[in-house]
Amino acid sequence: MARRTVTLLTAVTGLSGTVYPPGTKAAVTGRGASVDAFVNGDWLPLAWWEFSEGDAEDLRRS
Repeated sequence: MARRTVTLLTAVTGLSGTVYPPGTKAAVTGRGASVDAFVNGDWLPLAWWEFSEGDAEDLRRS
């Protein structure tokens, strides 16, 4: 499955314990209610409401 880039909408804690703030870009694989995301190799299990396919700047303008 192809990877795509998304923007975090909420703060999310990665497997390493690092907290990634809203606006962080993540590489995502999968579709559905939950997906696997990665930031610099750190795994983040994301729920659908924690990320957006749009750019954070686009979201602020709407």
